[in-house]
Amino acid sequence: MALRGYFFVLLHAFVFAALATSAFSQLSSHYYDYSCPKALSTIKRVVEAAVQKERRMGASLTRLHFHDCFVNGCDGSVLLDSTSSIDSEKNANANFQSARGFEVVDEIKKAVDEACGKPVVSCADILAVAARDSVVALGGPTWKVKLGRRDSTTASREAADANIPAPFFSLSELITNFKNHGLDEKDLVVLSGGHTMGYARCATFRDRIYNDSNIDPNFAKNLKYICPKIGGGDSNLSPLDPTAAQFDNNYYSNLVQKRGLLHSDQELFNGGSTDELVKQFSYDTEDFYQDFANSMIKMGNIQPLTGNQGEIRVNCRKVN
Repeated sequence: MALRGYFFVLLHAFVFAALATSAFSQLSSHYYDYSCPKALSTIKRVVEAAVQKERRMGASLTRLHFHDCFVNGCDGSVLLDSTSSIDSEKNANANFQSARGFEVVDEIKKAVDEACGKPVVSCADILAVAARDSVVALGGPTWKVKLGRRDSTTASREAADANIPAPFFSLSELITNFKNHGLDEKDLVVLSGGHTMGYARCATFRDRIYNDSNIDPNFAKNLKYICPKIGGGDSNLSPLDPTAAQFDNNYYSNLVQKRGLLHSDQELFNGGSTDELVKQFSYDTEDFYQDFANSMIKMGNIQPLTGNQGEIRVNCRKVN
């Protein structure tokens, strides 16, 4: 009996340790409750100030989180500068001369480390929380961000080029791309709704306004003034929807009217399997907000580094 009791205790300890390890490796919305209670309020304060200063920054910070998660998981790799051993994702096609908000992330990191007394909060978590706070600051929904990600010690421009969906993608390419990241068709339509905020460069929508047939003629005509067919203008900006400084469901209404700015946007409403969901979101803001929050949580859980993986960077731009 004593021997059986010993093995029972040993087995119980083993199971408990395994469960504890498993729990430790999972993300939690309460991750910083004890190690840094002021972390989330500090991030919120800096984000709100940055968005108030420039409304476009809300879209830029949200986009950084998206572009981070789609390249080897949500690990802060998009923030790393180039070095002799790192080919920065900032130079990838989807980020070069368009990804922005890095100075705001630096400001958040400095403020939150001061609030915590030491580097406790990862850069990857900062991106996740800043995305949520940006959406809220522009009138969108809130959600409980799962926390506990750690930062990568490397980045990959090649992986960024291969994994971030391009503005010229077809619906089938978009569906495959999202599926490769564990996201389904609904996540695709919902997360694309993030394009209710922000701007796009002429270089990303030129082909659409001159070559696509599923586009409102007046919409295309007006865009041609700021995006000439030849002779430059690549960096000229157009809002992704008419209320680019506000989080709402106008993005979907525009798609129904064939006024999607990017080819990949309009693909969501072009006679395919996602048409009905676009229609639904075009008149049901509440459903869109709830689903957007759920899909952001799901996206934020793509291959995070946890436990002893990675590190907590002191400077979000470089490895410790």
